[in-house]
Amino acid sequence: MTSLSPLPAPPAPLAATALSRLSEGVCIHEADGRLIYANPAAEALLGARPHWLEAGARLDRMLPAEALRHARDQGSWRGPVGASAGHALDAHLHWLGGEAARFLLLLRSPGPGTLSDDEQALQQRHAELHVRFNAAQEQLLQSEKLASIGQLAAGVAHEINNPIGYVHSNLGSLQEYVGNLFALIDVYERAMRSHDPKAMSAEIDDTRERLDVDFISRDLPQLLTESRQGIERVTRIVRDLRDFSRSDREHAWRLADLHAGLDSTINIVWNELRYKATLEKDYGTLPMIECLQSELNQVFMNLLLNAGQALGEQGTITVRTCHEPGQVWVEIEDTGTGIAPDVMQRIFDPFFTTKSVGKGTGLGLSISYGIVAKHHGRIEVDSTPGAGSRFRVILPVRQPQPEGVD
Repeated sequence: MTSLSPLPAPPAPLAATALSRLSEGVCIHEADGRLIYANPAAEALLGARPHWLEAGARLDRMLPAEALRHARDQGSWRGPVGASAGHALDAHLHWLGGEAARFLLLLRSPGPGTLSDDEQALQQRHAELHVRFNAAQEQLLQSEKLASIGQLAAGVAHEINNPIGYVHSNLGSLQEYVGNLFALIDVYERAMRSHDPKAMSAEIDDTRERLDVDFISRDLPQLLTESRQGIERVTRIVRDLRDFSRSDREHAWRLADLHAGLDSTINIVWNELRYKATLEKDYGTLPMIECLQSELNQVFMNLLLNAGQALGEQGTITVRTCHEPGQVWVEIEDTGTGIAPDVMQRIFDPFFTTKSVGKGTGLGLSISYGIVAKHHGRIEVDSTPGAGSRFRVILPVRQPQPEGVD
């Protein structure tokens, strides 16, 4: 299985130009510590250690073990880091939270010195651009959520209308049956009040035959059972919608059952898959994990919909789960068309899509990648053109604790 760590889009051209003119080294790392950008000054300062500048190089290999935890907990960390000439550089690590959470590493040669006015202005401009980038990222996340719900709305409406339709039909039959039974009861009451009840036995038998009471006695329990099942189906759909779209207020991390989230998401997307996909489940025994469940549900939804779209006319989607020491994984595999090698390296890029215009935003996998990274997890992909694809979401059972927290 190939572990992909695609690089997000580099800083906006204006921000990149500004950063390239700074004499101070600037490195930008993803929330999981992987390098996504280094300006020329950083390349010069770290020249003797080119492996620190490779795409995806890990921040925790450059800095002391406590640096990342301290930055996440306190907002920043400051200390020495090795440099090209053998002396230590002054490193200042900042934690930039939000939906596009990242690390910003500033590097400076030791000794006195202050930034020029131009450099300070450029740094301020970069900070402003970062805030605007985060805001735009959050808006894109919400837009993708709305687009996904919109895509599923017709299917969900059908899933609700179908049981509501036969419950409504059953109620019409029940209303007719109740009227017939009351008519038969009326005949029995008249017979009971008469001086000779046996004299009305012929009328009673004729009424029973005319109203087909024997058929009613057989059909009535079935109608009630079907109606109850229909109402339970609607209740389950509404519950799944609630569980799927529940907002994690204040981004509170809670222990959650991944299988419950998977089942709710499968029920929501099933109308999109049912006519061309055979679904197979291979669930292991999972512990409760610490997560933002509604966000993980969106990841599962994106992967399931992509799997369905890759199938063509017919195929199989398999959902597997497993527990390993300290982590769990959820795997979604399809027997579809697979992913071409030249496309594989771009599938997580924002706005990249192989779908026709109007069929996809190109944000689903990019947003999924960001959500999993925020959970300190990763996505692994294995795909063979013509044979299908397998996406594995690997997540820690518990989120890393800030420094000093037991």
